[in-house]
Amino acid sequence: MKPTKILNDVQDGLKWQFALKSSGIGIWDYNADANRVFYSKESKSIIGFDNDEFGMNPHDWNDRVHPDDKEQYLLDFQNHLKGIEPLYKNEHRIRCKNGSYKWILDRGKIIEWSEDGSPKRIIGTHSDITERKEKETKLRSNLNIITSQNQKLLNFAHIVSHNLRTHTSNLDYMIQFYEESDTHREKLEYFDHINSIAKSLFDTVNDLEDIVKVQVNKKSLETQKLNLVDYVNKALKALKTDIRDYNASVNIKVSESIYIDFLPAYLESILLNIFTNAIKYRKESIQLIINISAEENNENYILKISDNGIGIDLKKYGEKLFGMYNTFHDKTEYDSRGIGLYITKNQLEAFGGNIEVESILGEGSTFTITLKK
Repeated sequence: MKPTKILNDVQDGLKWQFALKSSGIGIWDYNADANRVFYSKESKSIIGFDNDEFGMNPHDWNDRVHPDDKEQYLLDFQNHLKGIEPLYKNEHRIRCKNGSYKWILDRGKIIEWSEDGSPKRIIGTHSDITERKEKETKLRSNLNIITSQNQKLLNFAHIVSHNLRTHTSNLDYMIQFYEESDTHREKLEYFDHINSIAKSLFDTVNDLEDIVKVQVNKKSLETQKLNLVDYVNKALKALKTDIRDYNASVNIKVSESIYIDFLPAYLESILLNIFTNAIKYRKESIQLIINISAEENNENYILKISDNGIGIDLKKYGEKLFGMYNTFHDKTEYDSRGIGLYITKNQLEAFGGNIEVESILGEGSTFTITLKK
């Protein structure tokens, strides 16, 4: 390489460093022939390393990229090398010296080619975008909450505009027919209809009241430290007659050391609802088996309740599973109102929890309940 060329490269590097040093943006300079990369002091500082603690091997950075981000990180770089993209750009998480992760905006461009036309030198920058990413995550979380609340409002609107209106209209018609009937027999028939409509209206109002209580209780009642296995046993004790009559086998693997902040009435209601469903939707041909286990991660306890019952067709009903007045089995003997899982989900979400289900029709279901520590 000619001396003039070397001098120009050095001057280019100095210009880059001078322009970016005060901004905290790091510089990297990759030499493809040597498979070596220069990381500026700023790049190393972003992830907590001193200037002499970080090498020139590309794997020093690559191996610290978060496993979930690495595939796209490498793909974006290769796409630029192949000429598919005019610029290299990628956002990924990088493991810092202290073990934490930061979000990096990584950009670069080929500035020199070998005689055979292959990329020889690439210069790029590292920018710490962790704060921006955290704001985006919070914004998405808030948006999800708003979307969820809007959906709940739509559910209420549906009930008020359809269910209540239907019941009250039918009730008004039946009363008119009752008043206009001439015989005692006709009056009795219409009275039976009125009684049936009134019961349906009463059930709907009760459903609304149960749902409203979830939000009201959240604001007016304080949580308590509850021992999870104690409440599992308490719920099972309430169902001991059914468990005995149907010869159900219940296996519990929940540590006695797990305590959660929750409303006692809510936790009992959630467990009773899931256990009752397992009993209600059992398979008549085999012994009912209910497995209950709990594990933990950094932020949550994960409670899993599995059964070998008739299961749910998630392809058909998955999106409606936790909605209001949705039932998933045709047999009338199940006597399902389609409100239990909706209330359960609301009770959990009111205190930062969640519920999901995996199920195979004819084989059983597993409910996974997330509870905040």
